[in-house]
Amino acid sequence: MLTRLLVANRGEIARRVFRTARRMGIATIAVYSDADANALHVHEADAAVRLGGPAPRDSYLSIESILAAARASGADAVHPGYGFLAENDTFAQAVIDAGLAWVGPPPAAIRAMGDKAAAKQLARRVGVPVLPGYDDADQSDATLAAAADRIGYPLLVKASSGGGGRGMRLVRAPDDLQAALTSARNEARTAFGDDRVILERALESARHVEVQVFADRQGGCVHLGERDCSVQRRHQKLIEESPSPAVDAALRARMGASAVQLARAVGYVGAGTLEFLLDDEGRYWFMEMNTRLQVEHPVTEMVTGLDLVEWQLRVARGEPLPRSQDAITLAGHAIEVRLCCEDAAADFLPQTGTITRWEMPAHALQFEAMRESPALRVDAGVSSGGEVSPWYDSMIGKVIVHAPDRTAARARLAQALDRLVVFGVTTNRAWLARALRDDVFADPGARIDFVATRATHLTAPAPDEATIALAGALLVAERGRRAGFGELACWSSNPAHETEVRLLHGGAQHDIAIRHQHVDGAVMHLVRVDGKHTPIRIDANDGATASVRIGDVQAVRFAVPFQVTDDTIELHVRGERWPFRDTTHAPSLRRGAGSLSEQLLSPMNGKVVAMHAAPDAVVEAGRPLVVLEAMKMEHVLSAPVAVRVKAVHVSAGAQVKPGQLLLELAPAT
Repeated sequence: MLTRLLVANRGEIARRVFRTARRMGIATIAVYSDADANALHVHEADAAVRLGGPAPRDSYLSIESILAAARASGADAVHPGYGFLAENDTFAQAVIDAGLAWVGPPPAAIRAMGDKAAAKQLARRVGVPVLPGYDDADQSDATLAAAADRIGYPLLVKASSGGGGRGMRLVRAPDDLQAALTSARNEARTAFGDDRVILERALESARHVEVQVFADRQGGCVHLGERDCSVQRRHQKLIEESPSPAVDAALRARMGASAVQLARAVGYVGAGTLEFLLDDEGRYWFMEMNTRLQVEHPVTEMVTGLDLVEWQLRVARGEPLPRSQDAITLAGHAIEVRLCCEDAAADFLPQTGTITRWEMPAHALQFEAMRESPALRVDAGVSSGGEVSPWYDSMIGKVIVHAPDRTAARARLAQALDRLVVFGVTTNRAWLARALRDDVFADPGARIDFVATRATHLTAPAPDEATIALAGALLVAERGRRAGFGELACWSSNPAHETEVRLLHGGAQHDIAIRHQHVDGAVMHLVRVDGKHTPIRIDANDGATASVRIGDVQAVRFAVPFQVTDDTIELHVRGERWPFRDTTHAPSLRRGAGSLSEQLLSPMNGKVVAMHAAPDAVVEAGRPLVVLEAMKMEHVLSAPVAVRVKAVHVSAGAQVKPGQLLLELAPAT
């Protein structure tokens, strides 16, 4: 029997595992770093143990600290979640050696499949298709270059012991291979302690389809259908769905059989996922196996009606699988999106800060996985007031829907995202909603080049005059409300009186004048934005949500979540988040058209892992200047045009903050 379960992870996955453990009568134990001392998963567990400082190596990656936490809390089992040590065979063995139940596959299976080179070699031996590539032991640059020439371009450089898109680089030409090898090795060494790489032919328009498998200790092994995970950025998934729109029953049976065959060959136990590339002719190729529960497991739960964490815990107790293959069926369609703190307009750069407001859609039920549950599920690790730090992954939650068919699921999920309010940090929420409504995603569905090929179609719109006018009116109204004035008393009844503000959004500055008039016992604001007039009526305002009408008094009323801080106002209008900065008392901003900025500023919190610029050096357009590491990923800052480096202000190893000066540049003329 498992009685006290320690989850060696954080955030939404820790909370997800706690939910099932509580239902099964198992006590829960959280672990946390100093950065997570006030996190939700810490407060929800029956007990919580501090691991150490915020850096992963001092906390969630410290095997000794986690085992000490298990001893101190009286745990008799450990669930690794996903990420961190979830696919670390040394950790799995240490848990077992400590006399604890390990909720995961055998260490030997983790070791065999965690090495991409060994996994591909095993797949070939058992007859599972594998793409042309290189996965031998010789890691010299000359050998890899020769192998790349044989494979052909484009190709992928992939960390042999990696996952989650880390240590992976797309190479289109021989001249780019060496830089890709260096970057992939550096990232792999930092993330996994192993800088070995493999090469693989790149299929840029294929689909990424994975198969969920489960095995028990009695020799039973089944698959639970497939998930389509083709919408990715930086080789990391953003949208996942089950079933795949490209897989029919016959193809599902073939891919499932290959996945089960490979899992049996490695002596697998527990939950695992076999990842494949799939082309339009129904040909598929094995890429890798993830020896853990996947981030996207909720879509499988929704279409099968099964709780995969419960299956994990039952298998860890030595029980046989709850169902045979012929008893597993798929019903309806489920789609999941990963809500991440990142700026989609800036190539998905990670963002940090305080979540000042987190408001989930009405009727969302957290962590309810069963088919008879409501169709909308939100798995999140944050709440209002939570901090998003640079130490961990940018994902703060997942939104999942289940519907009778794919069309209904897309519409339902997009609408849920429109209603999800997140203030204080930039997220990809609105981008995800636009992607779900995109014509290509609708039919025929995404390929792995979706983000790149649909970039212009998914760009956020600029705020229209009505939105800008609303921002100005709400800013002034809210400041009046906070000052203690009534809605009618805070405005002058003189129709000639105007309140002037200046708002900045995305580098564009807007001059706003607001004239206030009493109409039918309420205040009507006639707002002039850059010379154009918009009438706005605020019928109610509680400081968090306003009931407004844009147009005359007969206009349709709608609710606008908003937030005013010292110098900003954020609006949530028609699914988009609009942040404006109040620059009324700041100098007027003017931008030179097409001019090159003379300063390269850091776009994020991070660590400088490589400096490619030197004083007086000339750097060609598109070549890297600085490489930053944040949220476990490397981000390359490249020269937009040919530049000459005037001065270098940081060096490799430095921790930098958003807006910090990195380089001074000049045109290379």
